[in-house]
This record gives sequence, structure tokens and C-alpha cells, in this order.
Amino acid sequence: MTKELYPIGEAPPLGVVPPKMHAWLIRPERFGEPMKAFAQEVIDVPDIAEDEVLVYVMAAGVNYNNVWAGLGIPVNVIAARNKAGEREDFHIGGSDASGIVYKVGRQVKNVKVGDHVVAHCGSWQKDCPMVRKGKDPMYDNSFRIWGYETNYGSFAQFTKVQDHQLVPKPAHLSWEAAAAYMLVGATSYRMLTGWAPNNVKEDDVVLVWGGAGGIGCMAIQIARAFGAKPIAVVSDASKVDYCMKLGAIGCINRNDFDHWGMLPHWKDQAAYGQWLKGARGFGAAIWEILGEKRGVDIVFEHPGETTIPTSILVCETGGMVTICAGTTGFNATLDLRYHWMRQKRLQGSHFANDEQARGLNDLVMAGKVDPCLSRTFTYNQLPDAHQLMYENKHPSGNMSVLIGATEMESGKTA
Repeated sequence: MTKELYPIGEAPPLGVVPPKMHAWLIRPERFGEPMKAFAQEVIDVPDIAEDEVLVYVMAAGVNYNNVWAGLGIPVNVIAARNKAGEREDFHIGGSDASGIVYKVGRQVKNVKVGDHVVAHCGSWQKDCPMVRKGKDPMYDNSFRIWGYETNYGSFAQFTKVQDHQLVPKPAHLSWEAAAAYMLVGATSYRMLTGWAPNNVKEDDVVLVWGGAGGIGCMAIQIARAFGAKPIAVVSDASKVDYCMKLGAIGCINRNDFDHWGMLPHWKDQAAYGQWLKGARGFGAAIWEILGEKRGVDIVFEHPGETTIPTSILVCETGGMVTICAGTTGFNATLDLRYHWMRQKRLQGSHFANDEQARGLNDLVMAGKVDPCLSRTFTYNQLPDAHQLMYENKHPSGNMSVLIGATEMESGKTA
């Protein structure tokens, strides 16, 4: 007889879906820091549509998007969904997951009950205009980040996903490691491979900002897998060895320079000259690593406001600066003389499509990209993991939380 609710760590019989589940919920009245925003509740297991899959979550990844969800800024995701017609007054986050398929919709053909899977976080309407036109569904108005812009993410015993979001779990990885890499890895994969003719190639020089961070550690490995030469930018010397072991050919400590920030106006000759001196010094550090005076073919950007001026300057003629975030701010300033005269590209990039998620997963399955799991938390410690991220005290690499899995197979517990 099916129980109404199974305790955390006790899996229902394969394919048996109980009516209730445990989950970590965010509600508007609790908006704030993660330790306040997240609370354990028992709710109904969600229904699935014909093209959806219900996955029993074994482990979930930790990403900053659900720090934002808990704060209610920069977007109140609950209010946004309510405005669009959804009724739930709560948010279940989690945009990375590894787990076991427990139920499939009538139209699902690519997975079956019992499959071990990893979910990527890109969702869109299956018959959306971009898909019908044969174009990238990432550009469609229906595109959403599962577990952030959509509800019922991986911070619960069961999550629902669209069938195309699922890829095979790499057999050599633990549940917690398999939950740690997809969001950051697929984001990095698109940034480096999705923008021809500036897609990463053998012997390309790739400058990776935040080389020891979640997307940075993925970018270093992806670049090396394609035969490129990644150079990591780090915030302190303690992160150098970590980046070198991942495949960086050299590291630059950004704290050795003080010219960061928005670009001074070009008419302010004194201030602009001081900035240019610092930026050229940073470029010289790149030359020293390379052993030659040349620019960077691809700059892997995400700090934004404080670094874009320098990124544009050190980019090679015909090269590309690809950016997926603005962690230091959103006002990008640049000297257009260096941009148009040397025909450089500033390319925005956001997560990945199915093909790119599979491309990243293939590299992981082949052992060419490691998830860089640095710390694993128990189910009860889920808010603690997000609080560390909120306070910028999280370790290098990526973090996971055990959901259905009760025993850690790899990594370090909190």
C-alpha cells in the first residue's frame, strides 16, 4: 500500500508516486537572507503534462539564482508567475538535479521509469515559434529557467521537468557530483562554443574571469578539452593551484591591479591615462604567461561593470568578449575606438539549448570535464549552503545538497 508521505531518504517503490512530498519552500512573507527565506513544508506532489517527467530527486545543485529567489530581488519570481496566471503562492527552487525517473507523460519517448538522469534548467514551450522556425528556442519568449522562473524545482523529493531537459547521468559520478555541473557547465559551454566564428578552437587563448568559481572552473576545462589555452583570473594566490590543476596555463591575481571600475571619460586625460596604464599592465601579465605579445581570442566574462573596459582592451583583433552576468554591476563602459577599429565582438550569452547541454554532458561522460564538487550538504542544511553563497563564503567549485540520497558518495560534507 502506498504511503501518503515518505520520509526524506526513504524512496518509494520504483514508479510509485505518493500524494505528498517534503520540500523546501520560499514564501513572500519570508523574503530575506537564505536562513530566513527557506522553510521545510509538506505539499502535494505536482501533476505532470503529456510532455513532462516526474523525477525522484537524489541530489540538487546550489546556484545563486535561488539566493535571489529568497531575497525577492531583483525579481519576485512568485509575483511574476502569479501575474502570468499561476496560482501557487510559494516557490520551490533548485535548477540542478540528479535523480531517477518515476513517471512519464503520454508523449514522452526519450526516457522511461527507472532511468538515472541529470536535468538541465532550460525550459520552453515545445511548439513555440522559434522551434517551429527551426531556430534556437533560447530566443523564444516562452524560455524560462526551471527552478527559478518556473516552480517545482529540485529542492523537493519530486520535481517535474520537460522531457527534453533530461540527459543520462554519467555512470562514474555520484548522485551529488552529477547534480553539481549542468547549470554552470552548460552556460560555459554555450559561451565558448555557441558563437561562430568565435567558437573556441585549438590554440585559442581564453581569458577566464573568476577561474575558481562555479562557471570559471567549467570554462577552464571546456577550453582545454577543445585544445585552447585558458588563463585564469583569480582573487587571491590560494586559488592558483586549483585553476592550474584544472588546466589553466597561467593565472593572474586581479588584486595586483587597481584600475578596476567604470571607464573614465576619454576627455579626462589624467584619469583615462591612469586607467590605461593599469589595463596595459594587465595585458602585459597575459603576454608574460603566453611568452608573446598577442591579445586574447575569447574573454570569458561575468563580472561586468568593473572589468568590461579591460576585457575589451585585451581582446585580440577579431576576437570576442562573451558575457553571461554582471556580478559587479550592469553599466558596461568601453572605448569604442578599440572596439570598432579592431572589429571586436561583445556577445551576450544565457544558459544553453538542448544540443549544448548534451555537448557538455558528453564531455563529462568522457571524463574531460569534472563537476568540481567541493562540498556536499545534507537535506536539512540546504539553507546553510545558500547562506554561504549569499555571504560569498562558499568554497571554490560547486556545491550539492543530498535530497533522496542519504549517504554521501564523494566530496566533503558540511
